[in-house]
Amino acid sequence: MDKTDEKLATSNADKAGFGSNAPRPLAYDHRLHHRRAPILAVILALIVSAASGFLGGWLGADRNKDQAVDSTFSSNQKVVTSQSQLIASIAKSVGPSVVSVNVTGQTAATQNVFGFSVGGGTQQSAGTGIIISSDGLILTNRHVVPEGTTAVSVTLDDGTELDNVQVLGRTPSNDSLDVAVLKVSDTKGHKLSPATLGDSSKMQIGDSVIAIGNALGQFQNTVTSGIISGHGRSVQAGSGADGSSSENLADLFQTDAAINEGNSGGPLVNSSGQVIGINTAIASDAQNIGFSIPINDLSGLIKEVIASGKFERPYLGVQYVSLTDDEAKTLGINQTRGAYIVPSTNGQPSIISGSPADKAGLQEKDIISAVNGTNVDQNNSLTALLGQYSVGTKVNLTVIRGGDTKHIDVTLGAEPTS
Repeated sequence: MDKTDEKLATSNADKAGFGSNAPRPLAYDHRLHHRRAPILAVILALIVSAASGFLGGWLGADRNKDQAVDSTFSSNQKVVTSQSQLIASIAKSVGPSVVSVNVTGQTAATQNVFGFSVGGGTQQSAGTGIIISSDGLILTNRHVVPEGTTAVSVTLDDGTELDNVQVLGRTPSNDSLDVAVLKVSDTKGHKLSPATLGDSSKMQIGDSVIAIGNALGQFQNTVTSGIISGHGRSVQAGSGADGSSSENLADLFQTDAAINEGNSGGPLVNSSGQVIGINTAIASDAQNIGFSIPINDLSGLIKEVIASGKFERPYLGVQYVSLTDDEAKTLGINQTRGAYIVPSTNGQPSIISGSPADKAGLQEKDIISAVNGTNVDQNNSLTALLGQYSVGTKVNLTVIRGGDTKHIDVTLGAEPTS
């Protein structure tokens, strides 16, 4: 590949001891001076005995210390070995579900300061994808297969290349989720292995994760490990080395599992080998800080595309911010958790006209605190909760308006393509 796809983002990341047995003090009896020699012999014998006891105790304690150190080292070695074996096992299990996405596209020419046309033409890049169905549906990032893509092929874990891959759909550039779905037209008789999807809402800060990707567009997968170091992150990301095509991404996992170049679209996996995120961006101002989309944010879309073959994302139609203690303090409101529908600014409506939210009567400054009884909080954003449902599903929103709690039914629509 001439170029690998990369997403850059700027974000808001034994003791051991021993003891001894001291010799017992000896008393000299002056009344026994006429039996000096035997007494001296006894004293010397007692000294030697005591000293040997002391040395034996010291040497025994020293051996115990060595044994304790050896035992600790052995235990640590077993832990490291066990962890290494677990990572290797997970990588082997998930690897067949990970593909390299090879892209050919056309880039538009631009004018330099002298008015001459520069750039443009055919360009090749590579990213990563996750097989989600045995008939050839593949999940990846939209920036891996951007507008202008003319041809896509995928390379399987064993090196087999499948061409004539269709871009079934992608989220629009103004969507906070950077997602696309591909469809393999002809598997050439190869049996595809879908990944097992997990529950991203169960992930806690400090949980172990593994990032798998296809660095540099080669068919050998790369594997890195780390932890979840944050969630609910919002970043501004741009494709390419110049950071062009800036996008706002939201509700992301932050991880220190290194996400290498070309690994965009690959899986973030929990310790059970389940995909709980899609690797999306790396920090441009720090090392080993990456961002991934929680898989629950896409569960409704995935169910829909597998069931009907349609790329339709559930859509509410509001602009909101996720409340935290600090955000609530800044806004001057008492509610510290939920999705706050921001007031319209600069001609940008907070509630899209004709959207499901508009039809249901949602208003500016409403706080959506729950969806079908599940609270909107740090572990469950509004995007994630709505993302679990398919287009056309009716959901009940718990809404706080002016201090009063209301329950409003909304039928989710299909997100507009632009």
